Amino acid sequence: MSRAKAPGGTPATVALAKAKAEFTLHPYEHDANAQAYGEEAADALGVPHERIFKTLVAEVEGGLAVAVVPVSGKLDLKALAAALGAKKAAMADAAKVERVTGYVVGGISPLGQRKRLPTVVDASALEFGTIYFSAGKRGLQIETAPANLISLTGAVTAAIGSPS
Repeated sequence: MSRAKAPGGTPATVALAKAKAEFTLHPYEHDANAQAYGEEAADALGVPHERIFKTLVAEVEGGLAVAVVPVSGKLDLKALAAALGAKKAAMADAAKVERVTGYVVGGISPLGQRKRLPTVVDASALEFGTIYFSAGKRGLQIETAPANLISLTGAVTAAIGSPS
């Protein structure tokens, strides 16, 4: 794994480079008709779905929060709320998410968002030496150690993913 150069990168790659974190970028040809962006990335890169993580944003008491879960499953909103000490969580409106994060749906990265949001990474990420997640645009994934993602986002880990 090498450190990618920050110039010309996305806010996510800039954040990793600035932190001197080891990461690898994995571009792939994005299909404009794709509906399941994470699954598309996994299939295009030949990576098991459990190792590619999607970034979801939910409304919790007090504002928005980020959930990072494997594309092989779905987000357990009750578990996310519990991990954040909230009573409930609901998926956030896509337009609001794009405005707050600075990323488009299908390319939302947990790193380099306009506003740092409370973040929870599914505990399954710790089972892998490296994981993949969006680099901040459709057709580009970051591969890095889960510890880098957790450290740079100030995330907590919890079992917030559930099988599809």
